[in-house]
Amino acid sequence: MKFFSKYIFPFFFGMIIYTSVRLVNDTNADRTFWERSWKLNAIEITTVLFASYIFQFVVNYFARKFSRQTIKPLNAKRILAEFATVYFWVMVALNVTVTPMAALTDDGLGLNDVVIIHIVPGLYLLLYFAIVRGNNYLKQYVHQQTLLEKITNDQLQTELKFLKAQYHPHFLFNALNTIYFQMDDNIPEAKRSIEKFSELLRYQLYDQQQTVPVSQELHYLRNFIDLQKTRTSDKLQLTVCFDEALNGQKVYPLLFLPLVENAFKYVGGGYKLSIAAKEDSGRIIFSVSNSTPVEIPVKKEKGIGLENLKRRLELLYPGRHELVTEKKPGEFTAFLTIEYN
Repeated sequence: MKFFSKYIFPFFFGMIIYTSVRLVNDTNADRTFWERSWKLNAIEITTVLFASYIFQFVVNYFARKFSRQTIKPLNAKRILAEFATVYFWVMVALNVTVTPMAALTDDGLGLNDVVIIHIVPGLYLLLYFAIVRGNNYLKQYVHQQTLLEKITNDQLQTELKFLKAQYHPHFLFNALNTIYFQMDDNIPEAKRSIEKFSELLRYQLYDQQQTVPVSQELHYLRNFIDLQKTRTSDKLQLTVCFDEALNGQKVYPLLFLPLVENAFKYVGGGYKLSIAAKEDSGRIIFSVSNSTPVEIPVKKEKGIGLENLKRRLELLYPGRHELVTEKKPGEFTAFLTIEYN
């Protein structure tokens, strides 16, 4: 493509200019092209083709030069100045090459020849400059937009990593606290808790920003639930129901965890806790419901809780999620819907 634009295109461009000049001039003089001397035509064609390569160099030189001036705003005044500059130097090249050739051939250089030579090639070259300059400006704009998008994406990824990292200290504290108390009462159970804790920690460390099968995420939740059950009251009535249709669908990890963790943290009253997930026409509906003491209002989760989850959902599933929480006397329910496709 570069070879064509540099070596082949000027040939065709020069022939278009020459043909247009000849048509205008011959029509005005009431004569035909083929009746002229072929030697004379060959001299004119050779001169115009030579000039077209010079014209292309001039146009491309200024197009590149103006494109590098990114600091200056692109407005009507600047565009007019660019076209005036290009037209001036094109006219200089034209009068150095084509005008002397017209004066020394045929019947000399008349006023009609001067007008045609300066108008027809000039219009073609200004059109060519507009196309080249517009193409360069478009490439520059696309490059800037791509760079801006990359910077924005990097900022979002950094924020996501920060939000996700906030889960780790909170999770570690709760898990280690559970194992600490198990060490005094039940060593084998403490060992099993450490195994589950290791598996949970491995999942958090190695599945950071990529999507994972939802079955893997639900398996992680089951381990987390098993670990939490060891530190809750024996009065807990736990129900876990995961739809078997949830298998290979891809989701971002650790989005369901805050809801489950929040439920275990605030469960009370009748000590009923229900966790469910199902697939519904391209959506994953995850719900958590826990009973709470009627006389103690549910505190609004901050930081690493629901506010953290809301921000991650905005970044990962913009316009493709819904998080609804309901507070009733003695009960707190959260519904999270994600469009995974």
